[in-house]
Amino acid sequence: MSATGASSEPRQHAPSNRQNGRRQSTAEEAEETELKYGAAHVIRLFAPVSLCMAAVIFTMNTVNYYSRDDGVYLLYTPFTKKTDDTAERLAMSIGNALTVLAVVVVMTCILIALYYFRFYKVIHGWLIMSSAMLLSLFMTMYLQEVFKGMNIAVDYVSYLFFLWNFAAMGMICIHWKGPLILQQGYLIIISALMALTLIKYLPEWTVWTVLAVISIWDLVAVLCPRGPLRMLVETAQERNEPIFPALIYSSTVIYPFVVFGATTATDSPTSGAPLVQPSSGESSQTPTPASVRYAPLRNRNQQQTEARNGAHRPNSHPVSSATTSSESNRDQRPHHHRPNGEVEVIEEEGIKLGLGDFIFYSVLVGKASSYGDWNTTIACYVAILVGLASTLMLLAVYRKALPALPISIFAGLIFYFATSGLMTPFMSELTMMQITP
Repeated sequence: MSATGASSEPRQHAPSNRQNGRRQSTAEEAEETELKYGAAHVIRLFAPVSLCMAAVIFTMNTVNYYSRDDGVYLLYTPFTKKTDDTAERLAMSIGNALTVLAVVVVMTCILIALYYFRFYKVIHGWLIMSSAMLLSLFMTMYLQEVFKGMNIAVDYVSYLFFLWNFAAMGMICIHWKGPLILQQGYLIIISALMALTLIKYLPEWTVWTVLAVISIWDLVAVLCPRGPLRMLVETAQERNEPIFPALIYSSTVIYPFVVFGATTATDSPTSGAPLVQPSSGESSQTPTPASVRYAPLRNRNQQQTEARNGAHRPNSHPVSSATTSSESNRDQRPHHHRPNGEVEVIEEEGIKLGLGDFIFYSVLVGKASSYGDWNTTIACYVAILVGLASTLMLLAVYRKALPALPISIFAGLIFYFATSGLMTPFMSELTMMQITP
């Protein structure tokens, strides 16, 4: 009997060992896939950030209007006295930066309050007006200076026709629906126009102090337990609602298709400007029928297959590729039956970056390029990308919303002052020493 017992014990543990081996292999494959997937989206995020900064640098070096001081400044910068005293200029720049910060804090709190109490129409109207002004008025100012600088004559009829189509298409792509690449392009254009406006209408020293102060505020607003941006993200996740697309840039690819039958309630982690956040995860909350849901799927073919399967099985629902089959069988979350023919938007996992990050990255690099020192400009550009990569590494570790400004902006400021104050004079001296006999 003892021999029988000895022989029966391996038979009991063999399936368990095989299951553990399969689970470990599945976990390793999922980790490797996630690593490759995350790297691809990091590259997708570097490209638009670089494109936005390149557009600002090109404009600053070709259109004199944005680098020329006309004595006109923003209403939020009350201290604009012309003086050569360094201490006085520093004090005025700090005062202007604190005033701008106060305006940002007040407007952010108003936005959070409107979102918390579900005044969605007011927020939509606010964002639509802002986008319309940027795509029409600011674009008119930009094109006027470009045509003037390049000595190009354009008739009003052609210009108004182009501007109407450009602005109308932008409003449709940003606030309704359209190809993702068009939405991303318009968001980059809006960020570049806003960055050029800040560079133009902020006093000389105020630009640097505003960048430092806004970065500190970004750190507080996202990481503090009661920070406004953190509350915005948590509220959106609790309600299973995406934050308005006019505030964020998404690296994800969206595939709309028709889904019949029931769908599972999935969470769409979002991010508010300025912060960066992974777009993945699930929630047990059932959204309202009017809400748009995003299922974090990695593969387009899998999405389409699940859509077709859902069309034939009324009680089926799409399952994330990150979820194993055993987990999906145990998933008994409530689902909502949708009417036939309704379009369901399926979104891949990815990184979402606030438009505020695009704007202030471009402000720093654009202001550095206005002095004509390419060493300093390239150093700031590299510092921003290194800081963004560091933030994304921390994002992979902590798996929660993180501020994207502090590391990049402070690295850019350090590189700017170090390069302009130390490296450029040193390189100039070396050049002169080589020329002289």
